[in-house]
Amino acid sequence: MLTVSGLKRLHISVSFDLQDGECIALQGPSGVGKTLLLRSIADLDPNEGTVKLDGMLREAMPAPAWRQRVTYLAAEPGWWSDTVQEHFTVWIDALPLVTRLGLPDDCGHWPIQRLSTGEKQRLGLVRVLMLRSRVLLLDEPTSALDSASAAAVESLIAERIANGTSVVWSTHDDAQARRVGSRIFAMGPDGGIQESRP
Repeated sequence: MLTVSGLKRLHISVSFDLQDGECIALQGPSGVGKTLLLRSIADLDPNEGTVKLDGMLREAMPAPAWRQRVTYLAAEPGWWSDTVQEHFTVWIDALPLVTRLGLPDDCGHWPIQRLSTGEKQRLGLVRVLMLRSRVLLLDEPTSALDSASAAAVESLIAERIANGTSVVWSTHDDAQARRVGSRIFAMGPDGGIQESRP
């Protein structure tokens, strides 16, 4: 279980528990702080408060180890090498996920410049899923995708949730929030969250 107690970053102040195999859909207008919240939980930005995974304090483990267990996926994932497969430890292991998300199995040789925003989004998700994290913090992971690709992403994440992965999924899509979330958190301009059921 992920426990967030009194997490503060700029105007944000939130507390909640996330059970194993649960998905919280995080909603709210642009600019209210959804990305700030996800990045703070992953300890990518300075923040105050207590965050625990299975009772272990975030500070009790090195930051890279925490981020491998509690992993943030940006809406626009970063790329640092020339080709797709250079961003994966073992490209052949990633192929089943790559093809499941509708990309051809020879895309490993593609230069990054060739990728569309949606292709980058799907490949960024594959990169994160290869870590087999306990908690996924997904920042609008389908914002650049067509309905078929978004459905493939939802199906893949649903399988991970069924196997015990916990997810916080930021989305502007009300219908998607109701599909993926067992709980819905609406973030307001004050940086707090209100919970509702889908």
